[in-house]
Amino acid sequence: MAAPQSDHDKRKQISIRGIAPVENVANVKKTFNRHLHYTLVKDRNVATPRDYYYALAHTVRDHLTGRWIRTQQHYYDKDPKRVYYLSLEFYMGRTLSNTMVNLGIQSSCDEAMYQLGLDIEELEEIEEDAGLGNGGLGRLAACFLDSMATLGLAAYGYGIRYDYGIFQQKIENGWQVEEPDDWLRYGNPWEKARPEYVLPVNFYGRVEEKDGKSKWVDTQVVFAMPYDSPIPGYGNNTVNTMRLWSAKAPNSFNLRFFNSGEYINAVCDRNQAENISRVLYPNDNFFEGKELRLRQEYFLVAATLQDIIRRFKSSRFGSRDPVRTSFDNFPDKVAIQLNDTHPALAIPELMRVFVDVEGIPWAKAWDLCVRACAYTNHTVLPEALERWPVHLLEKLLPRHLQIMFYINYLFLEEVKKKFPGDHARLGRMSIVEEHGEKKINMAHLAIIGSHAINGVAAIHSEIIRQNTFKDFAEMYPERFQNKTNGITPRRWLLLCNPGLADVIAEKIGEEWVTNLYALKQLKQYENDENFLRSIMKVKTENKMKLASYIKEQFNIEVNTSSMFDMQVKRIHEYKRQLLNVLHMIVLYNRIKKNPNAPFVPRTIMIGGKAAPGYHMAKLIIKLVTSVGNIVNNDPIIGDKLKIVYLENYRVSLAEKIIPAADLSEQISTAGTEASGTGNMKFQLNGALTIGTLDGANVEMQEEMGPENIFIFGMTVEEVEALKVKGYVSKDYYDTNPEIRLVLDQINQGYFNPDEPALFHDIYNSLLYHDRFMLLADFDAYIKCQDRVSKTFKDNMLWAKMCLHNIASSGKFSSDRTIAEYAREIWGCEPNPESKLPAPHENPLDE
Repeated sequence: MAAPQSDHDKRKQISIRGIAPVENVANVKKTFNRHLHYTLVKDRNVATPRDYYYALAHTVRDHLTGRWIRTQQHYYDKDPKRVYYLSLEFYMGRTLSNTMVNLGIQSSCDEAMYQLGLDIEELEEIEEDAGLGNGGLGRLAACFLDSMATLGLAAYGYGIRYDYGIFQQKIENGWQVEEPDDWLRYGNPWEKARPEYVLPVNFYGRVEEKDGKSKWVDTQVVFAMPYDSPIPGYGNNTVNTMRLWSAKAPNSFNLRFFNSGEYINAVCDRNQAENISRVLYPNDNFFEGKELRLRQEYFLVAATLQDIIRRFKSSRFGSRDPVRTSFDNFPDKVAIQLNDTHPALAIPELMRVFVDVEGIPWAKAWDLCVRACAYTNHTVLPEALERWPVHLLEKLLPRHLQIMFYINYLFLEEVKKKFPGDHARLGRMSIVEEHGEKKINMAHLAIIGSHAINGVAAIHSEIIRQNTFKDFAEMYPERFQNKTNGITPRRWLLLCNPGLADVIAEKIGEEWVTNLYALKQLKQYENDENFLRSIMKVKTENKMKLASYIKEQFNIEVNTSSMFDMQVKRIHEYKRQLLNVLHMIVLYNRIKKNPNAPFVPRTIMIGGKAAPGYHMAKLIIKLVTSVGNIVNNDPIIGDKLKIVYLENYRVSLAEKIIPAADLSEQISTAGTEASGTGNMKFQLNGALTIGTLDGANVEMQEEMGPENIFIFGMTVEEVEALKVKGYVSKDYYDTNPEIRLVLDQINQGYFNPDEPALFHDIYNSLLYHDRFMLLADFDAYIKCQDRVSKTFKDNMLWAKMCLHNIASSGKFSSDRTIAEYAREIWGCEPNPESKLPAPHENPLDE
């Protein structure tokens, strides 16, 4: 058998990246050495691997800088409509590889490092993930930034530069333990601090009324310091900006402290202000009404809107015009997209600036605000919807509370005119919730203050129209839209799965990198056995690489011939990792009962983080690891079944896992998952999906055909019907012996004999409080999993289904999603064919 190729040799021949020209390699080596010496002040005798990573990062950044400056000059000259994407999360992951791919310099850098005796993959592994997000919402924002740059849109991402991102997850004795993610410990070579653009943000204080005008006074000031990161488009020399704000205390000290000699107290007092950007709240789909979180949300929108207005004023409609700034054209030049309700305070803040600062009459200001703002809803779970206590807003943002009350008053007057006499409707639609503690419903505020409201998958958008926001859809039917989520094919195929990218490019060329619909051409090869084998060969190589990683990290030997069955996402009851665990135990019991029966081997992998305060999610992790301990150490089971908990799931780990997956678990209760994007990543990389008709699974089935996906379980309508009828989960326990055995094993401590009562809460929740209807879907899930195993035995059938999954991925490109946002919400035209001239000073472009 021939020796396997090295990763370097494989990279050298990847057609998409091409062969590195000799002069480019020489330039990379020269720049690399210059940075090692002059930026890092090291030589090869004392440099560490981290120094080499930083020298390479600075080398790559040099190739960004000219393009970055040119792009901003181009926007200033052409003055296009600008898009501002406001998000409290940007889950960027690593930057080095993505930048090299998008600039087309990966082969040059790889060859240069090879000639210097360095392994570029080892250097890439040194980079910290920029984990400024919890999961799907933050990762979606990152994919969107990539697509906006690739489509040539003048777009900016605005967020917070958290000192600590999503926590590092350790599994100790089967339990999740959180450790701080000190991602900035060694600095961040990709960002540029902009202290010259520092902006004041006010909190607290009171409102002063004078001559019919309101003024917010006696406030406490915190400064917002911007840090800019470049966002390169693919192959078009466009480099957009992500601007993240960091909180800084005012430089002025309290002189009272100095006079009494308390200098140390004066300095220490600064910490409270700077805590605003200290840490990302590690909650996904759960609202926590903490003052710090509210301060973060306002800090983001206040700094961002000042920046937006400054940029607007410097355009030809602002100070470049000899006449005083007119805001008449503001919505023609500015599109503000609110990524969920977290930045919804942008609406009252924009009104405050327009009315109190710029002196615009209310009616005109409101018209400008609504035309500029748009809102994306990401969840229908009631516990996730933001409702801020009025008393907290009154203390922290008194002027904004007044503005929200007035917005609500005018809105309810409008509702009365349209639906006279419908008092119940007024109560349902009010921004101010009166029952119990008085609260402000941020989703209602976002809907009223935006000209477009969208869900993120067809079924989700229908649910918010028909159920969650039904009253508002009847009030403003023209505002509600759907924008099915997408993923960037650059990171999620070209970068993370170069073997598959190469096999595809050899067959149909490279158009798919920026037009994912081109993958449809692959369908003509569904009966080409050689091509199908080449796809499965890449899958096998990816599985072998992942198996090595699992052995190295977790000391578990996995069978690479087994089916790699994966569920990686935040740990949450609605995502139903528990249903997956029930299936693990069923498989275990079947092997134990009849060890010699034919069995399709499986390696079941679960990864994801639980919110630190989410007891049930943490207990689910403990159950997975406990089942794994029993299964993995049972000699009767052998390599037929292995359970792996993938510790500290993050973007860079997803890039290893997803290309190696055979089966993707997307098994949420129908009607609970807004869209999902992990499902799309697995599909694009040739994994088959087992899932419910929820989120984007519905559209995935439409694209690939029901014969190429494993769908099971109740539909949204059936879930609702069962709720109305009265769902009694214990009935399933009483009538299904396989369910009864599995739950009794969990309850009686079979998987945790040292603490037999440990999983009583899981048992009781499934038997008496099964909110997400696991037992109702259990039988259908197990039968569907049996069908998956049967299909996996037929290699060619499985390969053909994989091909259809890949070939049907076109719709799920974030390029398509962003093009729809641009045309249908933002009012600007994407230009995928546009290409800015490359800067002459860049040696790679000479």
